[in-house]
Amino acid sequence: MTLLWSSSSDRKSKTRTVGRNYQSSVVMIIITLVMLGGIGSRLAYLQLIQGERNRDLADNNRIRVIPKQPERGNIFDRKGRILASSRLSRSVYLWPLAHKQKSWPTTRKRLSEILEIPEADIQKRMEQIGENNPTLVRIERDISPEKIVVLEESQNQLQGVEVDIEPARVYPNGEIAAHVLGYTGEMNHVDLERAKGTSNDYRLGDAIGKMGVEAAFEKTLRGTWGGQQVEVDGKNRILRILGEKASKPGDNVHLTIDLDLQKAAEAALGSDRGAIVAMNPNNGAILAMVSRPAFDPNFFTRRISQKEWQRLQKLNHPFVNRALQAFPPASTFKIVTTTAGIESGKLSPNVVLGTYAGIRVGGIFFADWNHAGFGPLGFVGGLKWSSDTFFYQVGMRTGGPALIDWTRRYGFGQKTGIELEAEETAGLVADNDWKQRRMKEEWTIGDTVNMSIGQGFLQATPLQVAVMFAVPANGGYRVKPHLLKDNEEAKNWRVDLHLKPETVRVLRQGLRAVVSGGTGAVMNSPTIPPAAGKSGTSEVAHGKRTHTWFGSYAPIDNPEIVVVAFGEHSGGGGGKFAAPKVLKVMEAYFHVKGGAKGAPAKPVKVKRLRRR
Repeated sequence: MTLLWSSSSDRKSKTRTVGRNYQSSVVMIIITLVMLGGIGSRLAYLQLIQGERNRDLADNNRIRVIPKQPERGNIFDRKGRILASSRLSRSVYLWPLAHKQKSWPTTRKRLSEILEIPEADIQKRMEQIGENNPTLVRIERDISPEKIVVLEESQNQLQGVEVDIEPARVYPNGEIAAHVLGYTGEMNHVDLERAKGTSNDYRLGDAIGKMGVEAAFEKTLRGTWGGQQVEVDGKNRILRILGEKASKPGDNVHLTIDLDLQKAAEAALGSDRGAIVAMNPNNGAILAMVSRPAFDPNFFTRRISQKEWQRLQKLNHPFVNRALQAFPPASTFKIVTTTAGIESGKLSPNVVLGTYAGIRVGGIFFADWNHAGFGPLGFVGGLKWSSDTFFYQVGMRTGGPALIDWTRRYGFGQKTGIELEAEETAGLVADNDWKQRRMKEEWTIGDTVNMSIGQGFLQATPLQVAVMFAVPANGGYRVKPHLLKDNEEAKNWRVDLHLKPETVRVLRQGLRAVVSGGTGAVMNSPTIPPAAGKSGTSEVAHGKRTHTWFGSYAPIDNPEIVVVAFGEHSGGGGGKFAAPKVLKVMEAYFHVKGGAKGAPAKPVKVKRLRRR
């Protein structure tokens, strides 16, 4: 019995042992299956769902894109002389993927010290581009050799920082033609947004045209980016080149500007605030265009500090091209008033009117500029002496609608069509509708009187005034000013104003009389062929100094050039302030032109033309 009990007890004990082992095995199997299932699910998720993304991340960690910026096209003057070109420079780039979170603050701080850039600016650039960006990101352009040496010496502290060679813009003549050429600068978010509709070949930090010809011909000058796709190891060393695309340089642009004449016009205007425009009256080619104050476009080939920017701004709007900004044209506008008076049929080309110290219109006294009058005058005498009371009467007899109509036919109140469209203003030709909208008042005869001498609401740019002077110079045609030498459409663009022969005759005789013995007598010089012209002095509100004008063309028998000079708040009169500047430009033009023939142009040219 004892033995039997013992056997039963042993069997029972053994049965329980086997059960426990079985349970443990089951648990282990379940755990194993769960773990394998989890791992398998994760692998499936990573491989099937996130596979493409992970492959991209892996490639980005070993595959790198090195962009190659295209060389920008050159800008030449009409004779093939360089106005803007490119040179090789060194820039500092960051590779975002090469940075580690722990070391980035140290790298950023050291980079800031070497390049003298605020850390916040470097961090902002990285945030704009994105930490996972596989391409190199420029953070500084055109660095000095001294800084390059320091960067090389600090390589251990500058993970993911590289110095690369790229083209940089250079303007060999400094401030000369600054407002015509403009400048290049780095593309920002606003620029990038604007470019999305025109091209996808742009990225933040690209060098693009920001103003002038650089901006107007951006597509022509830009070129096409190239680059290399390379594989790198853990230390960012290039293992092999996976692909390469050569950059394509931009096309060159040839301008109508004459560098010699541009320099002469710059010297003539000097440091005076204003503008000078020289133009071919027969086809609208711009030979020179100057605006003051100016700037050096080379300034923008590198990073500009806040202090430097503030110093520039103290120059009183140096980036405004005053040749394309509108001001009251003053008595130069009497060309249009003469035209409107004769063409309307309200006044004979031979009319004679009395002039006075002033006339009273609608209870307002409108004075003549000399406060005395000039006695009886015709159109020629009225232009010669720039008599205000003479043209007051012409304006009243012609009437506001006819005067406004002829003002618009001359091209006022609309852009001229020059390629610098973004910087050009249309000016203003007010009428009854405009005055009602803006001032809730009707047009009055007093408004017509003011307009007749280029005052009141009327606003015109120096370029528009040059187009106006071209009309009597070329016999009655409005031309389209242009800067592109091969702009055939602009060269052949002419609007016939259908002026009567007697209108052209009166205008030419009157403008010649201004120079031969009137308010522009300073232009009656043996250093240039016989010229015609007109002065202007516009009063300015709030007691500021007057604006001054002088426009001229020469030679009178076969005009080749129109020159307009404008002085902003210069004070004095147009004949005294602006005319001498026009004379200097004319002297430079005819001296160079005659000199090109190998002869002392001045005396020979003038005598031959005078005999005619």
